[in-house]
This record gives sequence, C-alpha cells and structure tokens, in this order.
Amino acid sequence: MGRIEHRFKAMGGPCCLRLDANDDVMAKRAIAAAVAEVVRLEKKYSRYLDDSLTSQINRAAGAGVPVPIDHETSALLSYANTVWEESQGLFDLTSGVLRLAWDFKSGRCPNQLEIDALLPLVGWDLVQREEGSVYLPRAGMELDFGGCVKEYAADSAAMQLRRSGVTSGLIDLAGDMAAFGTPQGNVSGTSGWPVGIRHPVEKDKAVAGVNLPEGGLASSGDYERCLHIDGKRYGHILHPHTGWPVQGLIAVSVLAAQCIVAGSSATIAMLKPADEALDWLDNLGLPWLAIDVDLNCHGSLVASQQLSPG
Repeated sequence: MGRIEHRFKAMGGPCCLRLDANDDVMAKRAIAAAVAEVVRLEKKYSRYLDDSLTSQINRAAGAGVPVPIDHETSALLSYANTVWEESQGLFDLTSGVLRLAWDFKSGRCPNQLEIDALLPLVGWDLVQREEGSVYLPRAGMELDFGGCVKEYAADSAAMQLRRSGVTSGLIDLAGDMAAFGTPQGNVSGTSGWPVGIRHPVEKDKAVAGVNLPEGGLASSGDYERCLHIDGKRYGHILHPHTGWPVQGLIAVSVLAAQCIVAGSSATIAMLKPADEALDWLDNLGLPWLAIDVDLNCHGSLVASQQLSPG
C-alpha cells in the first residue's frame, strides 16, 4: 500500500487529495471521481459563473417566477435554514450582497447610505422556498452558497473516495478538510490524519497540529482581507443585520463529524462578539481553536498562548 497525493485547483484555491491505496487503477479512478465531484459542485453553485444554478436564482430575483431546484439544493437550503435559526439570524446566505458596498482593496470604508441601500436585500426570512423551487422576492437579492458549499464539497469528495474503494483519505479544499480511515504509517496508539491549522499572520507556519479523525475540520478568518483606517481594523466578515464588519475573533477552527457542520460553526463564531463567541464555542461540544485580535489562542485544540505577530 502506498500514499498517493493529487493536487488541483478549485473553489478559488489550492486543493489536495491524499489517500492510501494498493491498486493504482482504483486510486486513479477514485481521484477522478472525487475531483469531478468538487468541480461539479463549483459549476453548480459558484456565483462567479453565469450559467450556475446560483446565478440563475439571483437573476430571477424580483421577476415573479420561482426557479426550479433539485433535491440536493433543497437539502442545502434546508440546512442553511436550520443554521440561520440556531444562530439567531447570523448565518444568512443572502448577506453576500453586502460585498457590493465593501471593496477591501480600495482603502476606504463605505458610507452608511451605501450600506443602507443594500440592507433591504438581506434577510433569509424573505426567501420563498417551496418543494422543488426557490424564489428571491426583491430585485437585487442574492443567494451565496459560499458559506457552505466548499465544506459540503469536501464531505462529498470523501464520500466519492470511499465509494471507489479507498479505505483512508484526506480531502483538503483550501483549508477545509474531510478525512476518513487511519492513514498508513500512523504510530501505535494514534489515529486520524495529521494536519496543521495555519497561523493567521505567518502563512507558512502552523499554530496547531491535530490528528483529524473521521470527520471534518473547517476554518474561518478575516485577517487577510481587512482595512486599517484611523487605527481601527475592519475585517471582511460582515454582520447581516448591520452591514458592517464584525469586531470579534480573527480566526476560528472547528472539528465536527462533517466538514459542513464544522464550517457553519466556525462562521457563526466569527460573527459573534469575541467574548460571546468564546462562550458559545465552549458550549458547542466540539473541539475548537480561536484566535483573538491580540493573537491570543483559546480552545480545546491548543493550550492558551499568545502568538508572535511575526
């Protein structure tokens, strides 16, 4: 049995598949199936592609005609609805439209009028979902599956590898991961795939190393895309109720049975004030790591410490 690694680009970033296999033909077939699944989901749900289902839904906003959707999309929207309810409206797939007011390369903050013009377009409770269709009732509204589709793709790619006969594998989609099985060469008494959680400032370093067991690891952060104006930091994660950047943690990683659950949990924590987020994560019942604006580490994945800012 040997370790096989396959790198590719999808979902806006570098991706990697690692698997143990003793049959090259089976391994190649498995890799092809997993990559095809990730590409399929990107083509289906990317808001950057004009022919994606997401773009079709968004173009139809306010036009009076619901857009037909399949069972997979209906299930994703049902999951988003559950997370929206459990997060008291913080996790909202309609909030992506707020990006139109924020250009983090411009060096300037939008004014309140620019934000106020977009806020009526944000509101998951406005989305009209029927069996087999979805409709955005206000022109200009958008759905953005970016808050869950990459994590869902990691879970789906893992399923494809298993269906193809792979007994242990790791899927890494630009830092969102899904793993299964015990990797070859693990020392006695350990299980899971060894992975690192990236340092928020020094990108070539890891702030923590964990053995990822059956399940997923997802991270959310806003240190890379932010503005510093008059001594204040504005991150790119926007509060769906105010349209302004949240002033909370700068990075969160969560382990869960599924990558999609880990991802939505990390996102919710990022949207909460720091103290509230730490309490919420503490009560979540899942392993986690959070980093605050002073580069202090919190959580069950690493002992509390302060990172060097580089």
